[in-house]
Amino acid sequence: MSEPSMPVAAVLGLGTTQIIGYGTLYYAFSILVPDIARDIGRSESWVFGAFSVALLIGGLAAPVAGRLADRHGAGRVLSVGSLAAALSLVLAAVVPGAFAFAAALVTIEVVSTTVLYATAFTAIVQAGGATARRSITHLTLIAGFASSLFWPLTAWLHGFLGWREVYLVFALLNLVICLPIHLALMKLTRRVAQPEAKTHAGGVAETGLSPGPLVFTLMLAGFAIEGYALSAMLVHMVPLTQALGLGGAGLVIAALFGPAQVASRLINLVFGRDLRQVWLAVIAAALMPIGIAVLLAATGAPSGPWLPGAVLFAICMGLGSGLTSIVGGTLPLELFGAKGYGRLMGWSTAAKQVAAALAPLGMSLSLERLGTTPSLVIIAATGLVGTLAFAAIPLVAERRVAPVAG
Repeated sequence: MSEPSMPVAAVLGLGTTQIIGYGTLYYAFSILVPDIARDIGRSESWVFGAFSVALLIGGLAAPVAGRLADRHGAGRVLSVGSLAAALSLVLAAVVPGAFAFAAALVTIEVVSTTVLYATAFTAIVQAGGATARRSITHLTLIAGFASSLFWPLTAWLHGFLGWREVYLVFALLNLVICLPIHLALMKLTRRVAQPEAKTHAGGVAETGLSPGPLVFTLMLAGFAIEGYALSAMLVHMVPLTQALGLGGAGLVIAALFGPAQVASRLINLVFGRDLRQVWLAVIAAALMPIGIAVLLAATGAPSGPWLPGAVLFAICMGLGSGLTSIVGGTLPLELFGAKGYGRLMGWSTAAKQVAAALAPLGMSLSLERLGTTPSLVIIAATGLVGTLAFAAIPLVAERRVAPVAG
């Protein structure tokens, strides 16, 4: 009997909810910050600081969301999460004062763990059978347009609405569009909520062998290091390129990040079918230090900055980020299988998000005290350590399995 596969309509619907989820709960914030800061009587840096704290607390809550998805089914967690996301956006829109708004931000980021990638990937694994890996790639491809759609949409809405009214509109989107889709997904994920599967969701039969705690630790370390380095670069990308002498071209270069991110997912979909996900993780992690090395070489020439090199840097960053989104869902599946997948995704999300929340402050201090070039060298070295952590996984896993196979 063939394993079930997730219907195309379900993947498209889940992709739509991911666009709305990331757009309303994450990407829109940066557009609204100046108006929020004026309204609550705080500086923009204070508001961004509150957002970083909220991301940190949200990351710590991710393992709880993962366990709930394993126990009750990801569709049910997504449905409750959609309702909670709408309520948390309404809360942010109506609370008075700076600290009340900061508390609402924490609520938003905690709730986001129930509706974004980690829980969505779990829904695919619970419903997707042998096609889970491909469906995860399809989902990241669709959701990759979240920033491209919601940055301009938020700016357009903010042209005739205040930030509070914009958040109310976004709450309505979560309630009217995301909630019905997630309720429909409950029918697909409910029947496999209990961890009794005999095969991995990637279509690989259970061997009874566990990669072990060291592999798990290496995976989390790789995700955390990669999350830190990527967040540090994304937050400071435009100022960094300008500080290196690229001037206004830094904005154009940064704009290449989004298209490269989507392109990486298309390339993987077409050419990466048979590639082990652990090696895809190595490639994704290596692209960033390679890109930084190219940027430093391109901007350190005596004749002045070399624009094609800076463009290649942005492309490498986008490709690496796009592949990272895929690997975040497929690597735990390849290494540990479908059983307890929600818990694995919770811990992976926590590792990435906590590190990413600390990165902007760490990079700011590094730029202030060490300067641009040393800071970039440190981030490149950090990314290289993450690459080595992923590269060590097959060596450790094969060493554990070899004596049993022999």
